[in-house]
Amino acid sequence: MIILGLVFIFQFGISCSCLAINRSKQTDVINASWRVMSNSTRHELERSFDCCGLFNLTAPYPQDDTSCSAMCKTRSSACQMCGEKFLKHSDKALKILGGVGLFFSFTEILGVWLAMRFRNQKDPRANPSAFL
Repeated sequence: MIILGLVFIFQFGISCSCLAINRSKQTDVINASWRVMSNSTRHELERSFDCCGLFNLTAPYPQDDTSCSAMCKTRSSACQMCGEKFLKHSDKALKILGGVGLFFSFTEILGVWLAMRFRNQKDPRANPSAFL
C-alpha cells in the first residue's frame, strides 16, 4: 500500500509535468539535445524526418543546410526545418504520455483505497477459535 502510494505520487508528478511543459521549454530541450548530438545522428534524423537543420539555419549550425542529406533537398532547394517537426511530434507524444499516466495514477489511488479498505478483513473460511 505504501509502495503503491509512492508510485502514485511519482507517476502523478511526471504526468502533470508532461502535460504542463510549454512550447518554449520543448524548444530549449530540442536545442540542447541538438547541440550534443554527433553529426551522424543529426544526418540520420534529417533523413528519417525528411527535413534539414534545426530551427534557424543561420544560427549556431549553418553547416546543417549544406551537409543535409534528406530527400527533400534533392526534390527542392527549400526543406522544412527539423525543429518544427520535432516540436509537433514531441507535443503529441507528451500529451498522450501525460494522459495515459494520469489515467493509471488514478487507478493506483483506487488500489490504495481498496488495500486500506480490505487489509484487516478476516478470512471467512478460517477457524474462528484460532488466534490470528
